[in-house]
Amino acid sequence: MSVRTRKWIIVLTVVAFMLGVPMVAYRYLPEQEDSFFTLYKDNCAICHGENLEGSPQGPALVGVDLSHGDTVSDIRMGIAEGYPSGGMPAWSDVLRAGQLSSLAILVSEKRLNFDMTDLFDAVEIILPVDAIVTEEYNFRIEEFVANIDPYPFSIAPMPDGGFLLTEKTRGISIISPEGEQSALIEGTPTAYDDGLRLGNLEVGFGWLLDIALHPDYENNGWVYLHYGDRCGDGCNRANRGLFLPVSMNRLERARIRDGQWVEVETIWSAEPNTYTSMPDVGAGGRIAFDDQGHVFLSIGMKGSSNYGGIQDLSLPYGKIHRVNDDGSVPADNPFVVELGTSVEPSPGQTTDAMQTIWTYGHRSPQGLEFNFLTGELWGSEMGPRGGDEVNLLLPGRNYGWPLTSKGVNYNGTAVEYGTNLGIEFDINDIEQPVVDFSPSPAISSFVFYSGNAFSNWQDNIIIGSLKARELYWLVIEDDQLVYKETLIKGLARIRDIEIGADGLIYLLLENQAGGKIVRLVPE
Repeated sequence: MSVRTRKWIIVLTVVAFMLGVPMVAYRYLPEQEDSFFTLYKDNCAICHGENLEGSPQGPALVGVDLSHGDTVSDIRMGIAEGYPSGGMPAWSDVLRAGQLSSLAILVSEKRLNFDMTDLFDAVEIILPVDAIVTEEYNFRIEEFVANIDPYPFSIAPMPDGGFLLTEKTRGISIISPEGEQSALIEGTPTAYDDGLRLGNLEVGFGWLLDIALHPDYENNGWVYLHYGDRCGDGCNRANRGLFLPVSMNRLERARIRDGQWVEVETIWSAEPNTYTSMPDVGAGGRIAFDDQGHVFLSIGMKGSSNYGGIQDLSLPYGKIHRVNDDGSVPADNPFVVELGTSVEPSPGQTTDAMQTIWTYGHRSPQGLEFNFLTGELWGSEMGPRGGDEVNLLLPGRNYGWPLTSKGVNYNGTAVEYGTNLGIEFDINDIEQPVVDFSPSPAISSFVFYSGNAFSNWQDNIIIGSLKARELYWLVIEDDQLVYKETLIKGLARIRDIEIGADGLIYLLLENQAGGKIVRLVPE
C-alpha cells in the first residue's frame, strides 16, 4: 500500500472517529473560540467592553490587577456571586455552571495572552541573545542540537553526557556529548511516518514515544522504549476487513549494540482487542522508574471514544500502570487480588481489574516522574479547555476523567460524562490536582531538578508547555504548591525536559521548521 493511500486511510479513520464521539471532549476547534466570545459579548461586553478593555459601566478585565483575585476560581466566584456593593450583579441564576466556568477561563486566557489556536510554528526557532532573568538565576538558552525532526518526543540522558533521542515518525538515534546526531538505530519497532497534521491536531498510528535508561544501565545496558504498536488488517474488529490502522501502547526493553536494537524483551503489552483507531496523540506514552525495581508507564485516552474505558478497570486506557522492571506484576499493586477473590467495583466498573493498574481516570498524561527524595510518583496531564494538572499519583486512586474536571469542554459545556456512562460518584472520592493550570498552557513533560548547576531549584519541579511555549518553576512543600514562576516565555513547544550529566537543564523543542535540543546555562 502506498504512503499516499495510507494517509487517506488515516484521514478517513480520524473523520470516522470524530463523527463517532463528542468532539468537544477531544480537541479544540477554532470555531469554538466564537462560542466563548459570543457568550461574553451577550452577557458581559456592555459593562466590560468588547475586548475586555472596560467601559463607563464597568472596569477593564485585562491589563489591570483584579481586586478580588485573578485565578479562574476567583473570577468564576465573582461572576457567579457578583459584588453588589460595586454594582456587579450575580449571574448564578442566569448562566449554567459550564457557562460560568467558560467565562472565567476566557477572561483568564486573555489576561495571560494565551492563544487557543495552538499553532504549530513553521518558522525557525530564534533563541534569545540576552540572558533570561528569573528570581533565583540568570541563564542563557544555548543550542545543543539543531535540525532534528519536527516531531520529536523524548530525550534520555546518558552517563557520558550524550542522549538517546526518539523522533515519533523516524526512530531512535544517539546524540553525542558534542551534540552530533547519529544514524538511526536499526532493528527498533517501526516508526510510521504516514500520519497527517489536521489543523492543530497531530494524527498518526505507530509512533515512537518515551525512551529511558534502566537505573542500573551502566551495569545491565537495558534501554526501555514506550511506543504505539500498530496492527494491520485483521488485528481486531476495529479494523478487520477495512484496511484501517489501529494501535496501542507497548513497552519493551532492549540493548543497543553496534548501532543495533538487540535482545528485545516485552515488558508490557495489551490484548489485541484493545487496539483502537484513536490516534497516538492520545497515547500518553511516558516511562518512570522508582528505587524499588518498578517501572511505571502512562496510557492516555486511547479508547474507542474519548472516554471509553477510562473508568473501567478491566481496560488499559486512561491509566498509569506499574510492573517490575522485567515485566512481572508486583504483588502489592492496588488491584492485585488473591486467587478466588475479586475487587469490589465502583458503579460503572467491572470486577475484572487489570492487575498492572496503579491509578486511573487520566485524560492525556504528558509527564511522569518519581521523586527519589520523597518516594512519590507524580504526573502531569492535559485537561480540555482549562484543567491541566500536576498530580501526586497515589495507588488505586481515581483522578476523575471523564467524570469531572476543573476545565470545560472546548465548546464551553461542563465535563460531566458520568451521566452518559451511568456512573455516579462522590467528588470526595476523586483525587484533586496539587497544581491546577487553568487556563491551560498545555503542560507537557517535567523533572524534579537534581544537579549542581541550579542548586536553588533542587528537588523542585521544572515543567514545560506546548501551547503557551513557556517553562515554569514549581515549588511543592507538603504536597502543596507554594510558589510558581514562569522562567521562559514564547520560546517554542517544549516536548520533553531532562537533566544532563553536567547538571544543566535540556529542553526538547518541536517545531514545523525543525526541532532543536537546547540547554539552560547559568550566568
